[in-house]
Amino acid sequence: MTEGARNDRTNPRRAAVLDALRSSDEPLGVTELAERLGIHPNTVRFHLDALVAEGLVDRSLDDPSGRGRPRTVHAPHPGMDRGGQRRYQLLAKILLSQLSSSPGAGATAQAAGRNWGGYLVEQVPPSHQTGAAEAKQRLNTMLTDLGFAPEPVSDSGDRIRLRHCPFLELAEEYSATLCPLHLGLMQGALTEIRAPVAATRLEPFAEPDACLVHLSTIPSPTATPRPRQRRRRST
Repeated sequence: MTEGARNDRTNPRRAAVLDALRSSDEPLGVTELAERLGIHPNTVRFHLDALVAEGLVDRSLDDPSGRGRPRTVHAPHPGMDRGGQRRYQLLAKILLSQLSSSPGAGATAQAAGRNWGGYLVEQVPPSHQTGAAEAKQRLNTMLTDLGFAPEPVSDSGDRIRLRHCPFLELAEEYSATLCPLHLGLMQGALTEIRAPVAATRLEPFAEPDACLVHLSTIPSPTATPRPRQRRRRST
């Protein structure tokens, strides 16, 4: 296997280059690194290029000393190494398990969803009157962006089929908390755009391959007739 094929963060030689820079009190050039590690300068250059591209190493020109072009030196980028694994699903599971054990977890999650739904949906101008069709289109766009793969039910205008859940493994275990959050997202979005439509219910796994969202039309407020004033008779 060539060095070029082993272009990954677990490469022990690349790790050795980074460790050598971190253990040095001053920036190092390619030749110095090659001598310290006992490898060819071209190999050092290859790994340095990858480390610079990943943001782990900073490349700069050394201060000029005499005639000739200043040499290129390298130093580790300050801060924690941003490589390695991320365990966000474990973090989500920890937080969900704690939230689910608290009273009113579903209502709390739904309220959080409403707040974020208003933030995630595409905004409308203050003077804009959103119709039902436009509201459903904007809701579908938000759900698509979030990865729910929405599909309006063909024989009904008041249901949406969610064919994918971006948090499926977590939802299977914590549906009592996550599903209200998802419903809250939709409710917050529709409220934010002042839609004449409301998301009233979310059926988790209502079909073998989908969840169902139920929508309802919000009745328009009717104007209250003003009481007629009695005309005073002139004397």
